[in-house]
Amino acid sequence: MSDYRGYEGKSLEFLKHNKIKVGDTVKITTNSDNVATIMPRYEHGDDQHIVVKFKSGYNVGLEINNIKKIEYISSIDTNQTKEPSTAKPKPQLPKILLLSTGGTIASKIDYRTGSVTPALSAHDLYAIVPELDEIANVDAEVLFSEYSENLTPEHWKKTAEKLDSYSDSDYRGVIVAHGTDTMQYTAAFLSFALAGFPIPIVLVGSQRSSDRPSSDAASNLIAAAKFIVKSNTGGVFISMHNSESDDGIACHFGTRVRKNHTSKRNAFETIGAVPAFIVKQDEIIQNSKSRYFKQKQYTPKINVDTRAALVKYYPGYDPKLVRDLISHGYKAIIFEGTGLGHIGKNMYDVIKEAKESQIFLGMTSQCHDGRVNMAIYESGRDLLHLGITPLSDMISETALVKAMWALGNTKDGKIDRLMTENIASEYTE
Repeated sequence: MSDYRGYEGKSLEFLKHNKIKVGDTVKITTNSDNVATIMPRYEHGDDQHIVVKFKSGYNVGLEINNIKKIEYISSIDTNQTKEPSTAKPKPQLPKILLLSTGGTIASKIDYRTGSVTPALSAHDLYAIVPELDEIANVDAEVLFSEYSENLTPEHWKKTAEKLDSYSDSDYRGVIVAHGTDTMQYTAAFLSFALAGFPIPIVLVGSQRSSDRPSSDAASNLIAAAKFIVKSNTGGVFISMHNSESDDGIACHFGTRVRKNHTSKRNAFETIGAVPAFIVKQDEIIQNSKSRYFKQKQYTPKINVDTRAALVKYYPGYDPKLVRDLISHGYKAIIFEGTGLGHIGKNMYDVIKEAKESQIFLGMTSQCHDGRVNMAIYESGRDLLHLGITPLSDMISETALVKAMWALGNTKDGKIDRLMTENIASEYTE
């Protein structure tokens, strides 16, 4: 790797003149003195700035003209790679499998862009959280290395197939390291596809990368491991901070959770209830008595059919967009309607067309909480008469995933019964 990756023109001349390269720790004088590490530039950046990482973990661009003085302190070898450390197994501890799919929790500094990138292996995750060694023997495996926005239903299926292969293993549970942006979609699919899975599956993410002092990566992983070892339950969960502090980690049902903030550590919230479990130090607090914990048998249903769409209704929505879905062969449409589950009367004709095409039509609400009830107002009753199925308090994203799953696992495409059945706590009881 170049000692000046991403630098060119004036910024490159500046570094060379001061005998500074990427990875060097320096003292920089602008309006004040600061110690920082020189980071690589993004390949398409200008030549007027250098990028440094302060001890806070933040990358900052400094304009060359504003730097009064820069002094070399020390160097690191940015090409150096270390073999991931592996703890010696402890026979008295249970076994946990850690699958890595990527995301911020599995990230490190990328010396091409100067940003965090999903490049850590699952072994690296284990190595940087040594506390896991006191909780369980952790086997690690890389499944994918992708930001979660790049994951597709095909990735969901491959993840489910991998997990299914361990259904008869001696693992106490499985941690799935996952990016947070689409983690609720993956969790929902796994909840349906692997309903009754004999051991807990816990998806874990991080809102802040491991190079930042405020990172939640380690605490979320530790809590997930403790939950698996101590909870004695099955099901699919998402384990993330319960508040901005470190005093508790929430374990949410995979079908009842939504990411509600872009950056807070407690971005994930259970909708319509409190989290199923809270992990506090070595204590596991159970808040839910859902029948989901008492699945009688495990019969995996892992297929997926993506011919389902989520339509967010808004004033002025063009019915032609739904006609496009019909013409493209979609088999299910989930509406995210207003209030108790309404869409405008300008949609009635296209609803009739969709039902004539034997498309499943489900109704959820745009509201953050509460239940769909289409029997109260005249417009809701009209929509019921037209064939729309109310989906109570199922989250719209969960309903979309469930429709894809139901279509993939129903031969005749008749998914009405499956969509209204409470399979994995997608409806609150």
